[in-house]
Amino acid sequence: MARIKVDLPDQFSFSTIIPVRITDLNYGGHVGNDTVLSLIHEARVQFLQHYGYGELNIEGVGLIMSDAAIEFKQELFYADQVKVAVTANDFSKVSFDLYYKLEKETAGKTILVATAKTGMVCFDYAKKKVAAVPEGLKFRI
Repeated sequence: MARIKVDLPDQFSFSTIIPVRITDLNYGGHVGNDTVLSLIHEARVQFLQHYGYGELNIEGVGLIMSDAAIEFKQELFYADQVKVAVTANDFSKVSFDLYYKLEKETAGKTILVATAKTGMVCFDYAKKKVAAVPEGLKFRI
């Protein structure tokens, strides 16, 4: 069976720290896979805010996530501080990809926890149709 492989870019333009909450744990005592997607969502919102945008207002258009790929590498536990780096790449006429690198510090070492990619499609919610990627967005992020 083929496995998902997320090839990360060499550089990231933004990073944030997100703490693992007790409610993020599953019955196995570690962060569940659904929570990793939630961490990615939080990092995406912070990334966009850093550049003055929101998921529903990027120079007049919004975003829809068209796909997501996550490669799980290590476990996360309660009180871990997750550094999530984010960058944009692979722009097309109506979409682009966001890449994520999730890391934690353990015993003075940086450990890769997960890598991820989300496909983002620009969408005009008023017209209910796909929209072009704003030119300014390509240069800002």
